[in-house]
Amino acid sequence: MADEAKEQQGEEPKVLVSDMPRAIYKAKNWHVDDGVASDGSGRKPNHTPVRRVFTAEYKLAFLAEYDGCTEVGEKGALLRREGLYGSMVGDWKRQHRQGLLRAAVGRNDGGRGGPSLPEMNKLRNENHRLRVKLAQAEAIIEVQGKVHALLEEISKGAHYEDLTTPSSTPASTSSPP
Repeated sequence: MADEAKEQQGEEPKVLVSDMPRAIYKAKNWHVDDGVASDGSGRKPNHTPVRRVFTAEYKLAFLAEYDGCTEVGEKGALLRREGLYGSMVGDWKRQHRQGLLRAAVGRNDGGRGGPSLPEMNKLRNENHRLRVKLAQAEAIIEVQGKVHALLEEISKGAHYEDLTTPSSTPASTSSPP
């Protein structure tokens, strides 16, 4: 009798294991999974959840809007509207601070196969090492050019002196003994 009174008041009665068959027929929201999609197409329903992927542009736009919220409860309303969690906002802010979150200038064909953070650090270090090596090579080439020009001047001067000064070794006219 108490269960019927609760039903009339709109409350769900407590379901006992012994009352299971009866509870199924009295349930207000029940679903039978017969392996057919709800649209009647005969396909099996897709029960695997789809992971959402957010672009860098979306993240940056959301962070700008989130940071612009000034009223009490406005940030929470924005999170509910977009279906996001506060932890995601914290992760996105950290990514933005580290420089990992940038809007793409053009089309990105790379997809998810981009380099990892350790690989990026390795590439940055190699780039720095190669720039230093290039600067050294350029300095060496510059010095070589100056040495070449100096040797040319010395050579021209020596050649000019040879032409203007008479031979210091006179021809020997004496006969051998």
